[in-house]
Amino acid sequence: MLKYEVVSGDIITRITQGEFGPNDRLPTIPELADHYGVSAITVKRALDELDARGLIARRRGSGTYVKGIPTLDRNAEGWSVSGQMMGFSNEHGTLGEAVKSLVHEFEVVEPPEEIRQELRMEPEDFAYRICRTRFANGLPRVVEYTYMPLSVIPGLRRSHAEGSIYRYIADELGLSIDSAHRRVRAVNPTPDEMVWLGVEASTPLLEIKQVGFLNDGTPFEWSISRHQQDYELLVISHH
Repeated sequence: MLKYEVVSGDIITRITQGEFGPNDRLPTIPELADHYGVSAITVKRALDELDARGLIARRRGSGTYVKGIPTLDRNAEGWSVSGQMMGFSNEHGTLGEAVKSLVHEFEVVEPPEEIRQELRMEPEDFAYRICRTRFANGLPRVVEYTYMPLSVIPGLRRSHAEGSIYRYIADELGLSIDSAHRRVRAVNPTPDEMVWLGVEASTPLLEIKQVGFLNDGTPFEWSISRHQQDYELLVISHH
């Protein structure tokens, strides 16, 4: 692990443990450099990563602050802050819908450079690569393309992908899924997606590109999901 990753990871831990609360000002770059025994450049790179992930805000002439995350009542339309990362199975299961998955690909690979960097993997590390279509009440709703590091999510099997991977992570590995950095856009379906989702070439899909994080700040998932056009995404903004 690189020095800036150690620094950013420790700051995330201090945030999640409450040492730095919402809207608290972080120590200055020189103070953080002295605390961690690293250069100011390393600290700046660590803060750049936290900024890119929406965890901090920089205010010119004032300092760097932890962003406040608004809370939602768990019963408000069935959503909560953590509910954003509960996955397809829980999202549709809470609506009383029967959920299943059709796995098209499940293999262990060396991920592309972009994905390796997003997941903070070393050059020779391996990841699961999974492609599957998710169904609710027998209707295809989304195609997912997912990478997960073997070192973070050990023991994953095809049978887990046929059910709920998030449930395996929480119940069998005892890990806590926390948040995600997402990018959303509209795209046209690929030929495979036209077949899997039963849509026409002109039918737009909602694409969500996501890096998911555990509650200690470890990235555990890089994914692209392509949803039917009637999908509604709940977005909780960070201020």
